[in-house]
Amino acid sequence: MTFDIIIIGAGPAGVSAALYAKRANLNVAVIYSGESQLEKAHKIDNYYGFPQGIPGPDLYKNGIEQAKNLGVQVIQAEVTHLEMLAPPPKTQYSVKAGGNEYSSSALILATGNKKLRPPIEGILDFEGKGLSYCAVCDGFFYRKKNVAVIGNGTFAVEEASHLAHIADSVTILTDGKPDDEVQSVLSKDSSLAEKIKTDKRKVTKILPNSENTKLGGVLFEDGEQLALDGVFVALGSAGAADFAKKLGLMLNGDSIATNEKMATNAPGIFSCGNANGGLLQVCKAVYEGGVAGLSAVDYIRQMNKTE
Repeated sequence: MTFDIIIIGAGPAGVSAALYAKRANLNVAVIYSGESQLEKAHKIDNYYGFPQGIPGPDLYKNGIEQAKNLGVQVIQAEVTHLEMLAPPPKTQYSVKAGGNEYSSSALILATGNKKLRPPIEGILDFEGKGLSYCAVCDGFFYRKKNVAVIGNGTFAVEEASHLAHIADSVTILTDGKPDDEVQSVLSKDSSLAEKIKTDKRKVTKILPNSENTKLGGVLFEDGEQLALDGVFVALGSAGAADFAKKLGLMLNGDSIATNEKMATNAPGIFSCGNANGGLLQVCKAVYEGGVAGLSAVDYIRQMNKTE
């Protein structure tokens, strides 16, 4: 299915972007999954227009309903892959979510930002020394080596799938969590299942190599060790920084770098809300979403002029 603009994320930033883009008479989709930070807010009492405040979950649901009522295509599915199919002057991006593939000329990232770290001893010590959060970015350095992915969902399988074509062995460590979702995905691809192993044991510590210079493996709760050259963390679903790294977007720390129009360094890709860092408030998210939506509209219109 093809759209003019695909927005990833259905919080205040994503929905605001969708409203402005749809009102410009463009074909717009919002794809979202997981739990929004807004849903975790017991009550919002510092946002304009609600004298008694409003529960975060209510504001979140109202926004999605508003987008649907305007004609925005709202798709609840986990985005697992983003890729540029065609460069300027006619950009086209591919978005894979929920087993389906969608395409658009512009993307707006409004996923919020999260770098989830499991509470495992040594995680911080080995970041950049064998521990990574992006298989696409760092997988190349582990050619013919033994690696593991910590996670128990679709995102973890996606990272492991990329590594399976590079590394000698790939193991998904669910860290004591059920592996039902992982097995469900692997069961649909026998060739992938042959390349990727799973281990449900609880991981208690990241271990150094013999020279004590970088990561060398993991220690399980039962006392056994697994020697590894690299560990990739892929908990939950992919966030803004994960997508940014896959697309080659510039970052400011863990936040996406944009200009005043919410444009990233990549043509046709915009970012808004918590993904950009700064004030993590609904008012900022709504403002940046509006700017991103209008900027994406302008990008599409300028692109169509070249036809």
